[in-house]
Amino acid sequence: MNVNKKNISKRISTKAAIADSDSLNILNLFLNIVVSKARNKQVKISSFGTFRFKKTPKRIGRNPLTKESYIIQENNKLNFSASAKIKEIINL
Repeated sequence: MNVNKKNISKRISTKAAIADSDSLNILNLFLNIVVSKARNKQVKISSFGTFRFKKTPKRIGRNPLTKESYIIQENNKLNFSASAKIKEIINL
């Protein structure tokens, strides 16, 4: 099974016995809250993990076909660190 928003919202709708559109709205609201709050500080969800923004530095990139160099500008990334419980479940 692919893990994407559509599949997650379908699982939510079947488990919670709600409409697909409602579960998709709930998922979108959750993701919007995480992204907006993580811009200012880290967002920790107990027993799940931590979301935080991280700046990637400006660096030199290279086109592998033409070997031409170019500058990749600094960028913001949303990083996720899994909690110890999630790591333990994954490594069983």
